[in-house]
Amino acid sequence: IASQGREPYRKMQSTSYRLGNPSHLGLSKTSCKPAVLYAAAKRSSRAVSMSAHSPALPADFNESYVELAHKLADAAAGVTRKYFRSPFDVETKSDASPVTIADKEAETAMRAIITQVCPDHGVFGEEHGLKVGSGEAGSRYMWVLDPIDGTKSFITGKPLFGTLISLLHDGRPILGVIDQPILRERWLGVSGRPSTLNGAPIKTRACADMKLAYLYATTPHMFSGATEQSFNRVRDSVRIPMYGCDCYAYGLLAAGLCDLVVEADLKPYDYMALVPVIKGAGGEITDWRGAELSWQPQPGSQDLIGGWPGEVCAAGDPRLHKQAVSLLAWK
Repeated sequence: IASQGREPYRKMQSTSYRLGNPSHLGLSKTSCKPAVLYAAAKRSSRAVSMSAHSPALPADFNESYVELAHKLADAAAGVTRKYFRSPFDVETKSDASPVTIADKEAETAMRAIITQVCPDHGVFGEEHGLKVGSGEAGSRYMWVLDPIDGTKSFITGKPLFGTLISLLHDGRPILGVIDQPILRERWLGVSGRPSTLNGAPIKTRACADMKLAYLYATTPHMFSGATEQSFNRVRDSVRIPMYGCDCYAYGLLAAGLCDLVVEADLKPYDYMALVPVIKGAGGEITDWRGAELSWQPQPGSQDLIGGWPGEVCAAGDPRLHKQAVSLLAWK
């Protein structure tokens, strides 16, 4: 599955998404500087700079976990491509969000592989809930899965949804994948290493001035009350606010194509995979208070929601992130 599913990604590395003159993107001289991407990044003699606080991998981390993450993405892609822009029923979950047979089957496929390869690891998915890990090592590792982040985009045929796969160790995300199966784009982040898009190193772009920043959020309707007031302060301070990309916006940020993503009403499967990708590209991602994103449920706990952050602020430039957190003024 892995070798067949990933072949198109490898082929694209030398032919796609080369960034030339900034004017090609309509950027003025006062715009935030675009990063050098993909093929150009491979030619660069400089490694992608890592955040000083980027944590090291745990001593018992197995390199096979990276290959496993690719296999999970391949398996989910096989399901989502089959159903994309095809007739299917849409159900409504208890929280009023939509779900499809593609969401359910994609997560089932990923869980089956994890059970076969790492049966002692924990798993938490949007559609099939929590399975706590077993044993001394297994209880410290948990896979967090969102088979289709952006189900509304998927339902309406917009190829900006994504499959999110992350591996947590003691509640901290150390490996993350953002996979867009229709466009065949795959971001990979591993703690302490440069992030990649289809195998080529990527980095965020410099933007230290809020008034020059390009901002994304999935929808303005995800904010209400206090979160809306905080978000509006950021929205009103940036150059261009935009909506509608789901997890894809974070991939664009990591690739140096936008500057800021601010969202609320999220759950761990919405953002854990994003953390290693963005940090490995030189960016910053935290909750609205500036605290690291982590989550480790206790065995037998009935309150999963109470322990996880719901608001996320990601920036390509750590200086911009600091300004955004200050504007959010979240308490």
